[in-house]
Parts: sequence; C-alpha cells; structure tokens
Amino acid sequence: MKRLSRHPARATLIVLAGIILIAINLRPALSSLAPVLTEVSRDTGLDSLSAGWLTTLPVLCLGLFGPLAPWLARRHGSERVILVALLTLAAGIVLRGLDGRTGLFGGTIVAGASIGIIGVLLPGIVKRDFPGQASLMTGVYTLALCLGAALAAGATVPLAQWHTQGWRPALMFWAIPAVLAALVWLPQSRHSARPAATTHREPSLLRSPLAWQVTAYLGLQSSLAYIVFGWLPSILIDRGLTPVDAGLTLSLSVMMQMVTALLAPALANLGRDQRLPIAIMVILSFAGLIGMLEGATSSLWWWGIVLGLGQGGAFGLALALIVLRTANPVQAASLSGMAQGVGYLMAAAGPLAVGLLHRQTGNWHSLVLLVSIISLADLVFGLLAGRKQVIGDQRGA
Repeated sequence: MKRLSRHPARATLIVLAGIILIAINLRPALSSLAPVLTEVSRDTGLDSLSAGWLTTLPVLCLGLFGPLAPWLARRHGSERVILVALLTLAAGIVLRGLDGRTGLFGGTIVAGASIGIIGVLLPGIVKRDFPGQASLMTGVYTLALCLGAALAAGATVPLAQWHTQGWRPALMFWAIPAVLAALVWLPQSRHSARPAATTHREPSLLRSPLAWQVTAYLGLQSSLAYIVFGWLPSILIDRGLTPVDAGLTLSLSVMMQMVTALLAPALANLGRDQRLPIAIMVILSFAGLIGMLEGATSSLWWWGIVLGLGQGGAFGLALALIVLRTANPVQAASLSGMAQGVGYLMAAAGPLAVGLLHRQTGNWHSLVLLVSIISLADLVFGLLAGRKQVIGDQRGA
C-alpha cells in the first residue's frame, strides 16, 4: 500500500487529525459572529458602520499578518508557530465575548491575526508531509475549513438561546475546539523543524501581470465570501427570517461549498484551461447573492444552495490556480503569500462597504450594485487568470 505521508504509519493518523482539527478552527471566529451580529450591535451600541468594521477586521488581519508567517516559521519552525497561534486564537475568541467594545474589537483582531498566520503555514505543511497525496489532502483541508464555518454559523444562535447570558458565551464557546486542536498538535510542535535555507531566489512577482490577475481573482471572490460570512444572517433577519433560520441558511450555504470545493481540482483539469469553470462559479455566486437579496422569502434556501456551490468552487479554483500558474514549489509559495496577503486586504473592503452602504441607505437593496460590480471584476480577472500560462513565460511574466 502506498504510504500517505512522510511520517511513520503510526503517526500519520495523529498528523492527519491535527491538520483537520486546525483547519476546522480557521473559520468559526468569522462565521459565528454574523448570526448574532444584530444582538451584538444592539447590546454594544454599534451602528452599521461600526458593525462593518467589526466584520472587516478579521479579513484585514488575514492580509496584514499572513505575510509574517514565513518569517516566524524560519525563526521558530512552522509547527511551533501554529501551536502558539492556536492558543492566541482561543484567547482572542474568549476576549471578544467579554464586556465592552474593547474586548469585542481587540479579540477580533487577535483571532484574525492568528488565523492569518495559520492559514499561510498549514497548506505548506500539508504539501510537505503528504507529497504523494497533495491534491487529496488539499481537498480534505478545504472540506474541514468549510465544515468549521458551517458548524459555527448554524450552532451559534441555538447556543446563545440556550445560555442565559446570550451571545457572549456562544461566541466564547468556539475557543474550545481551538484548544482541542492545540492539544492534538502539541506532539508535532516538539519536533518542529525550521525551513531549510536556500540560496535560490525567485524573481519578484510584483512585476508579473499573471500574478496580479490570480491575486485579484482570489481577493475579489474572497470579498464576496466575507460579505456572506459577515452580513448574510443580518440581511435574512431583516427579510423576515428568524435568527435561527438565518444562521441555518448560512450554514447550509457553507456546507454546499464543500461539494464544489472538493470537485475543484477535477474541474480545473477538465478542459484546456480554467476559464469555463471559473465563469460558471462566478455566475453561480452572483446569482445566489442576488437571489438572497431580492428573491422570494420562500426560495432563500434554494438560493443558499446556489450561492454555496458557486463560492465553494470559486475558492477551490483560486487555490488550484496558485499551483497551476507557477513553475515550481518556491514560486508557488511566493504566489500563495502574495495572493493571500494582498488578496485579503482587497477582500476586507467588501464587508466594510456593506456596512457603509447600509448606514447611508438604511436598506439592503443598494448591495445589488455593489455585488454586481465585484462579481463583474471577479469574472474579468478570473478569465484572465484562467488562461493556460505560467508565470515566467512570455504571456504570464
């Protein structure tokens, strides 16, 4: 039987369990807030713009702190950095459940920074430790990511209703799986190895049009994704759904992301390039969002399915492009850092713009134009990035 990883057979299961548990923890801090955002805003006195900043901060931190991850890994080893980041993630989640805006915003920043660092380092460990099953493990990683987001979106409101203190302990609850993941990961951190130094330096990607096209595609599709994570339950509650149903609708949509995210590697290899699957996923995402904003209330569950299928595939294809558009692993790591750093900074503008528009208009209809503009730009850059080329050749240089 073919060995799955570089680890002894007895340790493989523990490593795999650690990776899955860590991935599950990379989205609950984001998706758990949205279903109770109305109650959080009411109890803490947040207006729409302040709530927009609250939903934007985690995404902003992904872009600001993610680029620090390779430097930290070189000094301390990836496994140790991930362990510490899991503990700071748990601390940030607990902090934002404490009284006052300071804890709410401060904890959000700490949690977002921790997720940004882990999100950059974990895929590299997956590729390093499971070299023969990189595509399979990337699919498992993506599946766990979506599962964590779906669980937090669907369970936070019931937790808040069950506990007498409401949303605060419901948000703090998601520190528990982060601590569990840290305990499982602890043995790996004891044998953390620093990345080997290399004298080979890849040319800067900042001058590559193709690198910017991949970055823009990832950033724009992430902007739509974090608008959904941050604001969809509030939109659905204003449209007449109960908080529980709004959270479950978001959870259903995120669960549907698992389907197309897992199929993304296969979709990426169906044709001569990736333009057709990218176009299909962008159109599905756009249609699902417009359906959520303007469709009949009775059809919102169906639009949630459409939205999830589109966004899961769009994200999976963005990850695939990072590999397909690079010539070697070093270049792929550089493009991943650029796409996640700059891309998530771009993505942060989406949730903030939603809060600003809602503050100015008092309704959600104005989001149709915003979503249309972002989706059109995403389609354009996706079609450019989806052409069959590699960074360094004449077209993709």
